[in-house]
Amino acid sequence: MYPNTSSIDTGIITLLDNYFEVIHAQDLELFDQVFHKDCCLYGVQDNQTVLRPYKAYRDAVANRQSPKELGNPRKDEILDFDQISENMAWAKVQLQMFGGVMQDYLNLIKLDGKWWIIAKLYQQVSTY
Repeated sequence: MYPNTSSIDTGIITLLDNYFEVIHAQDLELFDQVFHKDCCLYGVQDNQTVLRPYKAYRDAVANRQSPKELGNPRKDEILDFDQISENMAWAKVQLQMFGGVMQDYLNLIKLDGKWWIIAKLYQQVSTY
């Protein structure tokens, strides 16, 4: 499910759809096309900041079963979006994985004509 996407750069829509597929199927080739090599992920666990640079996150994804392999349906949506310049945007997205409903804030950057996720804040907001 997407909000009105008529004003969103089609490259961003493609990036977000690829992001959802990466999270669901853990396709590492696609992972490398979605997450910029300098990106970082941020979360909070047990009241502590969790910081995962690109390589650490990629390794974690490579070494776990995907939601798809576990039989989880792909259920995702773009909740909110704003493009603040020709080369920067953010999206608030929601998806299901490993029994939880996750919400992510994705910071997006356009470099050399291609959109990338440069930072991700994530939090589980409920279970299913």
